[in-house]
Amino acid sequence: MRQVLTAALLFVSAPAFAQEVKPLLMSPTERTQDTFLRQLAETRNFSSGRPVGVKVTPDEKQVLFLRTAATSNVQTLYAFDVATGQTKEVLTPEAILKGSEETLTPEEKARRERMRVSARGFTTYQISEDGSRLLVPLSGRLYVVERASGKVTELKTGAGVLDPRFSKDGKQVAYVRDNDVYRISVDGNKEQRVTKGGSDAKSNGVAEFVAQEEMGRFSGYWWSPDGKHVAYTESDTSEVEKLTIVDVMHPERGGEVFAYPRPGKANAKVRLGVTPVTGGKTTWVKWDVAKYPYLATVTWPKGGPLTVLVQNRQQTEQQLLAVDPATGKSRELLVEKDSAWLNLEQDFPLWLDDGAGFLWYTERNGGPEVELRKADGSLERSLVKPDAGFRGLARFVQKDRTLYFTGGPNPTQSALWRVKDGGAPERATGSKAEGIETGYASSEGGVLVVNTSSLKSMSKTQILRADGTRLGELPEVAQEPPFIPNTELRQVGSKGFWASITRPRDFKPGKKLPVIVEVYGGPTTTVVHHSMTAHLMAQWMADQGFLVVKFDGRGTPLRGHDWERAVKFDFVTATLDDQAEAIQELARVMPEVDIKRVGIQGWSFGGYMAALAALKRPDVFKASVAGAPVVDWLDYDTHYTERYLGVPQENPEAYEKSSLLTYAKKDAPIGKLLLIHGTADDNVYFFHTLKLSDALFRAGKPHELLPLSGLTHMVPDPVVKERQWETVMNHFKKNL
Repeated sequence: MRQVLTAALLFVSAPAFAQEVKPLLMSPTERTQDTFLRQLAETRNFSSGRPVGVKVTPDEKQVLFLRTAATSNVQTLYAFDVATGQTKEVLTPEAILKGSEETLTPEEKARRERMRVSARGFTTYQISEDGSRLLVPLSGRLYVVERASGKVTELKTGAGVLDPRFSKDGKQVAYVRDNDVYRISVDGNKEQRVTKGGSDAKSNGVAEFVAQEEMGRFSGYWWSPDGKHVAYTESDTSEVEKLTIVDVMHPERGGEVFAYPRPGKANAKVRLGVTPVTGGKTTWVKWDVAKYPYLATVTWPKGGPLTVLVQNRQQTEQQLLAVDPATGKSRELLVEKDSAWLNLEQDFPLWLDDGAGFLWYTERNGGPEVELRKADGSLERSLVKPDAGFRGLARFVQKDRTLYFTGGPNPTQSALWRVKDGGAPERATGSKAEGIETGYASSEGGVLVVNTSSLKSMSKTQILRADGTRLGELPEVAQEPPFIPNTELRQVGSKGFWASITRPRDFKPGKKLPVIVEVYGGPTTTVVHHSMTAHLMAQWMADQGFLVVKFDGRGTPLRGHDWERAVKFDFVTATLDDQAEAIQELARVMPEVDIKRVGIQGWSFGGYMAALAALKRPDVFKASVAGAPVVDWLDYDTHYTERYLGVPQENPEAYEKSSLLTYAKKDAPIGKLLLIHGTADDNVYFFHTLKLSDALFRAGKPHELLPLSGLTHMVPDPVVKERQWETVMNHFKKNL
């Protein structure tokens, strides 16, 4: 769908006897002359011009990365020389397109939306295992770069290529086109169909919606280690409910139809097959699909068997299986259970090269833990204990069995850690600095890529030796923000809520200020980070006369198993109680907090929280801005919602209690509420906000509605972002 704002009117819904429609956008004379919002959008939150997609070549001589210009979203490929510290341009989109416009298929647009990718040009690339070749997709076509000579060859595929990947030896490339898997030999440059019969209703090699949106599985096929076979998913959506999105500004264009599984309704039927790359009979993998309908993870390592992880629908039990690709028969390696739910980590299982065992992720002991298991699935020992704060795998160096991971015990910070087999975690860089440190090690462990940022600095990417010796810094051309946020991090209350407080840059002690709570509040995400980037918008808001605060309450990750699972069967109680308690606790220790003038705003789950606050706690939250809120959880997707609230046929009371419509219909006052939603949102559909607006209107409860015409769940358009945030702040100024 188009992502351009053609028109955006702000409506006021009121009782029928006083119905009113009026524009509330600020007039040009009322607008601040501050150009920050436009700059923020044009630089993609000041990320444009900074290296991304960083990869170390197998010989550890070069570090490849993607980078845009300072105010562009078109990425170019660069190479940093480890020995000299020099950077050169490898390939530009312009050199390939030669003046033509980049085009994306609807499937590629949807995939990027699922991956939250806003860049164009080169958004991904792959290095062959021997390091001799690069695979670069662009505009639905594929290009191979010979690193030694720089020669670029276009592979003769059909148009609309999706999810391309080298075989292990780099001599072949597989991809999806027109709902089937294809392969092409790099030297022969002749395309061959691998699967047959793919259609929109029954696709081959494409990850289904919930796999991409909720499981973190973005692919639907996997190469065998010898490059002779491909495992692939057949995803049958014929029984999945279809939802239609229409560009309301252009009804003559018709609608775009999506297979969207809502809670309690049919999911895609997914099965896994193995077939020769030359085409032929498919051998279907056998497991108890009735008990474990979700295909969560697939890996086909060179040192171990084809391995799959399957889940029950409630996501309280999952089974890890080793598969015989010749027969499709599977054998159980282990079963993991949790009475609330199981979190997925797509980096696991990770097999040892010699096949003697694999690394496994679990939370059964109260926190995230990485185990070493034997080839039969039995436990050998724990490598990373639950108290280490594991958040993500950064590399397992096979030759000396050194595990690198990101995380740490403080949920507001992150570091790159190293664990040698049997040892205790240590900071990989030797640094003790506070902030956000992420990165990874090269496959042989000789080079570290480390990205650092803090409350006072934007991200920088450094290249280090394994011993911490600095080799250089990847060059950037980014614009720097016009200010450094005046932000403090602290814990408040008896529950120890982590909080960030951003004050106006001209703040005068002793003066009480109205407060804006920036909220997410739900599973999978925290908002209190030791990060300058995370507080740029907060500072812009604060400078208009507010304190801007964020809290991470129960239900958010990184505080242990039980803290996160406090929201099981109930999205309302712990989440909202904690936001209300946190701001009240903060007011007790910070006299500048005006507890009588508190507003709240958020997007997605944060939008749900902001609307919930207006409906249930107007005594605390006087004004709310709810962006793209999930209104009725029966209208969100299966895999996310049922993980937390259960299957609705089994737990209807959880859905009733967690629905905003339940509270909209009650005879009770609400806070001053502004709803914002993109009309083309294919994650949280626009009808969520329309349902809430309609319920409030019928209940005689005034509120305001801002539709963003043609926009999805992401809002990258600079004009839209500027007008949207002007409207948000106008709402808070008027009501606080």
